[in-house]
Amino acid sequence: MSLFLSIGEAMVELSSAPDAGEDIWRLGFAGDTLNTAWYARACLPDDWDVQYMTRLGQDPFSPRLLDFLATNSIGHRFITTEASRSVGLYAIQLENGERSFAYWRGQSAARLLAEDPALLDEAFAASNAIYLSGITLAILPEKGRDALISRLSAARTAGKTTIFDPNLRPKLWESADSMRDWLTRAAAGAALVLPSFDDEAEWFGDTSPEACARRWQQAGAAEVVVKNGGGSMVILQDDRLDTRHAEKVSPVDSTGAGDSFNGGYLAARLTGSTPLEAAEAGHAIALKVIGHRGALIAMSDLKGAARSR
Repeated sequence: MSLFLSIGEAMVELSSAPDAGEDIWRLGFAGDTLNTAWYARACLPDDWDVQYMTRLGQDPFSPRLLDFLATNSIGHRFITTEASRSVGLYAIQLENGERSFAYWRGQSAARLLAEDPALLDEAFAASNAIYLSGITLAILPEKGRDALISRLSAARTAGKTTIFDPNLRPKLWESADSMRDWLTRAAAGAALVLPSFDDEAEWFGDTSPEACARRWQQAGAAEVVVKNGGGSMVILQDDRLDTRHAEKVSPVDSTGAGDSFNGGYLAARLTGSTPLEAAEAGHAIALKVIGHRGALIAMSDLKGAARSR
């Protein structure tokens, strides 16, 4: 059985429930790398094991999160607990389908997820594909960032599929320069990079999706897929540049759109699809997701979605 490992911070998600009144909130679980693991699990065949790696606390919500993962066939073999900390929390507010967030993550146990070198070595050795994001790195101390990036590079050298979504969140970093430096360093260890053009244009100054793809290729990535919201997507593999033209849709809730695309795209690539075929699969999943509220929709609602286009 092949193993897909996603590394990062899982959080309690509070989303507004306008049908029940503006002061009523729904509780769920999400987080960028958890979302991608969720959609990868929904799209990958049964001969793939999907494992999530993080650190949780001993608060009332951490055991519920473990149960949530187990119920949905996402493994927690590489999840540890920290008694002095808790799971992070965020709340989503929506306006015309676009989201804004408020976070409570200062005491998140996930900030210590790279503190066990032996467990990191075990997890990377067991995995065929390894996924992490800029948020994963941003919440860690420098020692933890170095630990993940060095292992990502070694895994790529060993022939494993290494994947990185820069997922820029400047407020989590010490400075914009620090963010750019660490993200660029991580890309050198990633065979596949999955940036989002609007953020990249703002913080790296890219003038087009193609320029964004070329920059990440120069940083060391072999394959770059530049997500572009409602605009055309660029896929760069070696010297081949392809464009997937988008269709305009009005989202109910754009939360998790990029993460769900990642899950669909990666599941397709890991099972033999070409980059363009995988982009179609990822786009189909993302279209389903933005038609629902919250970051995660039921896996049963996704059956066949990636093959329907």
